[in-house]
Amino acid sequence: MYQKAKKRTMYFIGVTTASSSIMKVFPKWAKYLKLGDVEIKGIDFIVHDESEKYREAVEFIKNDELSLGALVTTHKMDLLRVCKDQFDKLDEYAELMDEISSISKRDGKLIGHAKDPITSGLSLDAFLPENYWKNTRAEAFIIGAGGSGVAISWHMLKKEFGENRPSKIIVANRSEGKIKKIKEIHRKIGADIPVEYYSTINNCDINQKLCEKLKPGSLVINATGLGKDAPGSPFTVDEVSFPQKGIAWDFNYRGDLIFLDQASLAKEKDDKLQIEDGWIYFIHGWTHVIAEVFDIDIPTKGPVFDELSKIAASVR
Repeated sequence: MYQKAKKRTMYFIGVTTASSSIMKVFPKWAKYLKLGDVEIKGIDFIVHDESEKYREAVEFIKNDELSLGALVTTHKMDLLRVCKDQFDKLDEYAELMDEISSISKRDGKLIGHAKDPITSGLSLDAFLPENYWKNTRAEAFIIGAGGSGVAISWHMLKKEFGENRPSKIIVANRSEGKIKKIKEIHRKIGADIPVEYYSTINNCDINQKLCEKLKPGSLVINATGLGKDAPGSPFTVDEVSFPQKGIAWDFNYRGDLIFLDQASLAKEKDDKLQIEDGWIYFIHGWTHVIAEVFDIDIPTKGPVFDELSKIAASVR
């Protein structure tokens, strides 16, 4: 049973929300952004939770006057699958990808947004050198075909980037259903660069073997949630052969982060290996959804964004 909000409230629908830095960051951001007397509350569900639990949460946010919206992580696909009829409107990305990462209200209507296609791209561009793909002809290996994996692949496949795209994208996931789903999305958007798909449900060593074959400079992404929402890493061995002069990017910034430990071990042999965690993704993801929920403008770069990043770093 949910309690009526006593002040304007934003929710965080996740798995272990109390451990997130946003619980310390949000009050400081709210003060800087002059949002007034507001608060954030976490709603925790287990991965692939019961349908009625998702519906109850969405129904509460929809009908409670001071509950303004939510950021959704981990449950993005499951929640929309069982709650789609509760929304009055979905944005184009939510419709395409069958997921929502943001819930907001406008004029009494409940709206679902998929923000990851935008925020994952902003995060990648923040650390990737200009014209990186064009200059290196490197590949991208996305481990995980859930919402974040779909989103970053969509960004990399954008035709407007022309030659500045990976020479090939490889997607691996334990769920054959998600592999079929990402294939269908790529078909809908008319993917015009090579994409390979692998189901790892019956062979947990595939990820290591695929990683070993990547071209120098290639990007390896942990988009599985392993290391945060569940323990472990998509690699089952400690010593992983990351691509020479490549980039290892974990979408997580908290948890046991074994993927990053494996990358750090590889960096001892190849000091040109670049290692990135999910911190900048965290900032872009949250600022985008906060802007949507509170109906304000938050720039994605410049002095305001830099100050928000600085505030977040101070309590990381």
